[in-house]
Order: sequence, then structure tokens, then C-alpha cells
Amino acid sequence: MRIFDPHVHMTSRTTDDYEAMAAAGVAALVEPAFWLGQPRTNVGSFLDYFDGLLGWERFRASQFGVAHHCTIALNPKEAGDPRCTPVLDELPRYLEKDGVVAVGEIGFDSMTAAEEEAFTRQLAMAVEHELPAMVHTPHRDKAAGTRRTLELVEASGIAADAVVVDHLNETTLADVDAAGCWMGFSVYPETKMDEHRMVRILLDRGLDRVLVNSAADWGRSDPLKTRAVGEAMLVAGFTEDDVDRVLWRNPVAFFGRSGRLLLEDVRTELGAEHEGSSVLRGPRS
Repeated sequence: MRIFDPHVHMTSRTTDDYEAMAAAGVAALVEPAFWLGQPRTNVGSFLDYFDGLLGWERFRASQFGVAHHCTIALNPKEAGDPRCTPVLDELPRYLEKDGVVAVGEIGFDSMTAAEEEAFTRQLAMAVEHELPAMVHTPHRDKAAGTRRTLELVEASGIAADAVVVDHLNETTLADVDAAGCWMGFSVYPETKMDEHRMVRILLDRGLDRVLVNSAADWGRSDPLKTRAVGEAMLVAGFTEDDVDRVLWRNPVAFFGRSGRLLLEDVRTELGAEHEGSSVLRGPRS
């Protein structure tokens, strides 16, 4: 079983986690820029963090043969803090870096006007830099937040299939599906989504435009939950090819739009249907 975890906060994990993930089949991942567990007090702390995602975390992952990619953004939880919002002016130079495969996480936390302004600006950056967007749905008022998210995505002009709306559940996936965006599901030990609910969704909804991730952040979480989903899929009657599609080919297809996947044979993975398209652009320095 080969696994590409499309959303996992490895900054919060130990090096032992990388070793365990590699042993479980995780060969690639995307680490979204997000909150560090306490408020940042200046823009410089963001820049140090971004540099760590692009350097140290990629090195840690490489020691175990895991291809580390990241997304860059001002996250929703800090988007309303005036000490943090000037980082928006710094993002464009990071969005041109190798291994940066999307703008994210962006979206809503508390559904404030400041969060909406930061979200709109960063959707525009995704369009300008020809990158996908990774959108965080709020923990509270999730249904309303998802609906407003989809309105802003449509207004931004970004292609719907260049957006993944993450942390979905049974109450929000239909709206995101109807909008044509990718649907992201975070599988946790106790909260959000578990592997059995995830399998039921796959049985009911199908496998296209679905990304399954472990998120694995600073709370109780498990970076091996992607593997658990794959095993639960096999028990439920899905084929090994189905598992490969969900846990590998889907994230490769979505983040391949960036042209910056740090994978060998990515042209083969993405398929001949993308030949000559921006999906297969080479990396940028």
C-alpha cells in the first residue's frame, strides 16, 4: 500500500513518526502552514516557520524516503490578528518556491470580516501563482462556513477543481461536491472523521475528488490514520486499486496541478491525459 498524506502537520510530530509512517507505506505528504499552538506576535515568526517547512521538515522526511511538500498561507486562526496580517505581503515570494504545492490553509475559523478579507486575498494569490488552494472549514458553524467558503471560491474565479475544501463531514460534503471542488476528510482517533465513517462515505459517494488525510496536529491525533482507512476499505470490499486511487493517485492528481511535486515518475502518475498541460510544469526555484 502506497500512501500520500495530503494534509499532515509534521512540525508537531517526532522523527519517530516519520519512521512509522514510512514503514506503513507513506511515501509522500503535504504539510499545510497553520497555527503553532499559541499566537504569533510578529511577521518574523511566520517567516522562520515557512523556512522550516521548506528546509528542515523536508530534510527530516527525506531521511526516511518520504517526499515532503508544503502549502503556504496566513492561516484562518491568525487572520484577524493585526500583528500577523502583514505577512500577506510576504507570501508571494514563498509561493514561487520548489515544493510549495498550494496556497493554504486558508478560509474561516470564527467567520469574521478580517478572516474573509485574508481568505479573498489569498484566493487571488492562488489564481495569480497558478496554484491550487487548500481551504480550512471552521470547527464551529461548519455548515454556514462551508456555504460562505463556496461563495467566495466562486467569486474569486479560481477553478473549482483547483480547490480542496477540508475537514468535511456528512453534513457538508454534498455542498462541496455540488460545487465541483475536491473534498478533504481528516481522520482522527476521536473527533472529526473516523476510518469507518470514511469508508461509508466512499461507498455512498464514490472515489473521485476525494482526499483522505490524518491532519496529525498538536492534539490527540494519529499520523497512521491514512493506513487505517486503506485497511478498512479492503475489509469493506474495495480493491487494492481503489485504495491506491484514494490514498495515492487522487492527491497526486490534485497537487500535481502545481507542477512542483517532488516525486519520481510524476509524469506517469499523472497520466497521459495531462500531457502538455500546466500540471506537468517543472519546479521553480
